[in-house]
Amino acid sequence: MPTVRELWTAYWLRLRRRRLLWRALRARHQLRRVSDRSSGIRHGDILAFATVRNEIRRLPHWLNHYRNLGVDHFLIVDNASDDGSAEFLTAQPDVSLWRTGASYRASRFGMDWLAWLMIRFGHNHWCLTVDADEILIYPDHESRPLPALTDWLTRQRAPMMAAMMLDMFPKGPLSQAVGAAGDEPACAPGWFDAQGYTWEYQQRYRNISIRGGVRKRVFFEAAPELAPHLHKTPLVFWSRRYVYASSTHLVLPRSLNSGFDTGVLLHGKFLDDIIAKSREEKHRREHFTHAARYDGYYDGIIADPDLWAPETVQFEGWQQLESLGLMTRGDWR
Repeated sequence: MPTVRELWTAYWLRLRRRRLLWRALRARHQLRRVSDRSSGIRHGDILAFATVRNEIRRLPHWLNHYRNLGVDHFLIVDNASDDGSAEFLTAQPDVSLWRTGASYRASRFGMDWLAWLMIRFGHNHWCLTVDADEILIYPDHESRPLPALTDWLTRQRAPMMAAMMLDMFPKGPLSQAVGAAGDEPACAPGWFDAQGYTWEYQQRYRNISIRGGVRKRVFFEAAPELAPHLHKTPLVFWSRRYVYASSTHLVLPRSLNSGFDTGVLLHGKFLDDIIAKSREEKHRREHFTHAARYDGYYDGIIADPDLWAPETVQFEGWQQLESLGLMTRGDWR
């Protein structure tokens, strides 16, 4: 029999989910429709959702990667880009685009906007929610696209898939992380930390918290509790009753936080443009709840460090990540 504490936690989480859904309903008024091609969404289509700001460098590769994986339609919120991102997305025939100049931080870092779009369009669809610098891979992703994966998850009675976010970085100063023409931006930096990760089960949300990697090693060694969470649940068979509670790290209801760790999100944050973006974001203070705590993080990036270490390894593909224990396949193959 559940304890009083367990009953109270379940009740509190139901209230939290309702509050977040209500926030999403209000947030829809901040969105201006630019190009709505959602009438072309069909039953069974796989949908991708994202909030972007000044990501024109990554968007062509990002769209092509997810198209090749089997995403049928993209629903994107552009948060006042001025680098041509909105114009590029407007021209894409499989993209529906909304724009807003409202605060990214005040919208729960874009999640209120996406929550509304997922209520409106995501119900009864497999929905992939990823940032423009996140590239999802999983075992055999080159030959077995998302429809095969979602069919397998359905047979496993698993309406979700979890993934670890893996920070990619260059060998040498960040300012040199340009990548060759045609490179996937997430993979262009080339290197990652193969060890040094910690896993913690958190009872309240029944989720796994993973911390580690280059950001913890270099920028948060003195305050590891502030290091970014790396465990996400980006792929969910969505219901309008669901909502992300903290980026894609936490989902409500909390039963959705126990997905298979079948995938890895290659995180292409550390390209040369991160130096200018860090200067801007330190001033804007739009990316962290307690922004002042992260001034040192931004200063560390602005200093153009070399993040490479002798124990890091060069990225070779999903087989390598599986052998390192950073992704699992279960009986997927």
